[in-house]
Amino acid sequence: MAKAHTQPVTKRQVKASVKPVAKPLPTTKAKAKAATMVAPKRAAAAKPGAAKAMHEAVLTISSKNYGAWALRGWLLAKFSGLAFTEKIVPPDDPDMKAEMLLLSPSVLVPSLLHDGIKVWDTLAIGEYLNEVKPKAGLLPADAKARAHCRAICGEMHSGFTSMRSALPMNIKGRFPKYKVWSRAQADIDRIVEIWALCFKTYGGPFLFGEKPCAADAMYAPVVTRFLTYDVALDKACAAYCKTIMALPAMAEWVAAAKLEPEEIDELDAEF
Repeated sequence: MAKAHTQPVTKRQVKASVKPVAKPLPTTKAKAKAATMVAPKRAAAAKPGAAKAMHEAVLTISSKNYGAWALRGWLLAKFSGLAFTEKIVPPDDPDMKAEMLLLSPSVLVPSLLHDGIKVWDTLAIGEYLNEVKPKAGLLPADAKARAHCRAICGEMHSGFTSMRSALPMNIKGRFPKYKVWSRAQADIDRIVEIWALCFKTYGGPFLFGEKPCAADAMYAPVVTRFLTYDVALDKACAAYCKTIMALPAMAEWVAAAKLEPEEIDELDAEF
């Protein structure tokens, strides 16, 4: 049998005969993983600082000279350690006037906006901050003390209307030997009783021990009233007032209050 004649195969022919292998298409899981890696980068590039803005807390308050409920909400935020910016409503704003002139704890000043959640009413702000900053100790760790703290905060929140109307908060004002009418004096006597029990039970220098808590924030405007209207106090209560006023947060608030140019005539009148 005659041998078949074969011609040598060139390198070009070998290369042409080899078909490229197609890359496998990515699976659904791989697509999802790639999307999760790329999407946040695009979002961050599109809106720089957007994520940070969502988590920033904003506390809406009123006058620092006259706003007792504003001071309570502000101190609660300070004591909690939450970083926040202030939004101050103008003096002609209806909510600001309602807070001060109607002496109501249920208006929308102060209010806290945090993580897309809006909280108003001072007690609600305190409870919310205790949840998001539990290590701050806004409420006592002991259940019995915690219940006591909530009770006296609630009493301040809903009571003492005679004292609050007769002695409106006015940090810049000073009225030596101010005459306190009997119904307001009854409120003062009850507050002194509350403080005395706290000092006896928890040892001071604050109402529930060695550090300020929600109760101290609630009663801090009362301290400023006692100083403004020269209310006579026993040694323990007078020392407590000095302790509250010596807090860095109170010093900051008072300094800002003294810079306020606005005056509200209704609040300088006797009720």
